[in-house]
Amino acid sequence: MKAQDNDHVPVLIVGGSLVGLSASVFLGRLGVEHTLIERHSATSAHPRGRGNNMRTMELYRTAGLEPDIREAAAILSKNDGILQVDILSGGKRRWIYPRITGKPPEAEKSSTFRCACSQNDLEPVLLDHARHLGGDVRFSTELVSFTQDERAVHAVLRSRDSGETYTVHTDYLLAADGPRSPARERLGIGHTGRGDLFHNISVTFRSKALRDVAGDQPFVVCYITDPAGEGVLLPVDNKEQWVFHMPWKPESGETIEDFTEDRCVEHIRAGAGVPDLDVEVTGKAPWHAADRVADSYRTGRVFLMGDAVHEMPPTGAFGSNTGIQDAHNLAWKVAAVLRGWAAPELLDTYEVERRPVAEATSARATLQASLEQHPGYSASQSAKTGTDLVTTALCYRYQSSAVVGGDPDAPTVPDTFELRGDPGTRAPHMWLTRDGAEVSTIDLYERSFVLLCGEAGADWRAVARTVAEKLDVPMDACLVGSSAEADLTVRGGADWAEIHGTTREGAVLVRPDGFVAWRAQRMPANAEQELADVLLEVLGRGSGR
Repeated sequence: MKAQDNDHVPVLIVGGSLVGLSASVFLGRLGVEHTLIERHSATSAHPRGRGNNMRTMELYRTAGLEPDIREAAAILSKNDGILQVDILSGGKRRWIYPRITGKPPEAEKSSTFRCACSQNDLEPVLLDHARHLGGDVRFSTELVSFTQDERAVHAVLRSRDSGETYTVHTDYLLAADGPRSPARERLGIGHTGRGDLFHNISVTFRSKALRDVAGDQPFVVCYITDPAGEGVLLPVDNKEQWVFHMPWKPESGETIEDFTEDRCVEHIRAGAGVPDLDVEVTGKAPWHAADRVADSYRTGRVFLMGDAVHEMPPTGAFGSNTGIQDAHNLAWKVAAVLRGWAAPELLDTYEVERRPVAEATSARATLQASLEQHPGYSASQSAKTGTDLVTTALCYRYQSSAVVGGDPDAPTVPDTFELRGDPGTRAPHMWLTRDGAEVSTIDLYERSFVLLCGEAGADWRAVARTVAEKLDVPMDACLVGSSAEADLTVRGGADWAEIHGTTREGAVLVRPDGFVAWRAQRMPANAEQELADVLLEVLGRGSGR
């Protein structure tokens, strides 16, 4: 569409990479009109950021993207594990992790499993879905400046093709504009953390012979430790396209220009252990591994997401996943406020919930860099192990006013896997049947609140419907059981109440983002008032509690 000066749009997203495009999809699924701008002319051409963890894939599954994402990732679908070698052609070899994709041992805890889909393959899928859902996506468009008042954000945008500038007024600006975020800098928001940890030059190249050198078991990542060829090797198409991350030491005066094509070729050959290996360099770009979390996620009507508020090492594949989950947390809250069924105070819970998760996750990713002996990272850690990666990815907990009855003393991430329906945690997964089709409970949570109850507490269903109508809040009430009255039929004798940490007479209220808002062990005499008060509190509308 042609840009018009003084356009108004409910939400403006700045940044069209993984986080921004995911935000567009999530808002589109909720029917929120929005515009996304991206300064580059197209989606990423560089293969990177390929690790999509179980929580992210749950979100994409619920949003209807999973089949297309797995098709886009088909080239690497048989690759697995993190390998460490001194040189690729021989010598010492050990699997740091034999398996990092596919169905893990914890498969029964989730509706889906991890997926290795490179950023250059994933972004086009997100773009297609974003546009199909009505997102106005504008490439070659940058944010020049913005101001805000009590009613709106006034953003000056520029087309990089024509040079035209124009103003867009928006209720909320969501900035996913990267680790050097101009939006964050304009807001004057600082950050804390260990800062830069290590630096790499990412080299894309072609080599037909390297496939035979790499071995019969295709890996996702290979760490090469020999000093002459130290770095990280990643397959792109399992044939002739590859990426090599070479350690870069700018603190020693090394510049990007020092990485000439000849130097890159010789370094890759040394890592492979093949002096005459065919290597054709096709591109190179710097990247930085850091541990930083922004001091604030919001100023007024401007919100920050993804790398704009947190940076962490790639180890554990947490960086983009944490950002995508930022976008998911924020999307339903913005939609609720724009539609009038939540007060603006609900938006205060975005930072309260997401910032502790970023701090805990970044610390775990940094520890993982040490445990994996990531090339270029020499820091030592006294701890030998940490919370396992699946627990870190799935079991983080929220403490905010949008959660009622949570444990204030519980850690953000537990030491062991715990998903038992506690308020503030991701609601448990269990397989059910609805209208003859197999669904996960996780599939239920997206566009409304969901109240789960059992046949012994069937009156909760009527209570929920009455409250939803009175408060004008979207809420599905689902009876879980085995009778003809059940909305959701259990499989294999599973006990939904035990899985959700309640009783047969109890109920569990789940937010649109799949996190438990509240849990009741039994139906009180004043159940209608109790549920209404909870919803009003969660949505920032106050309550009589």
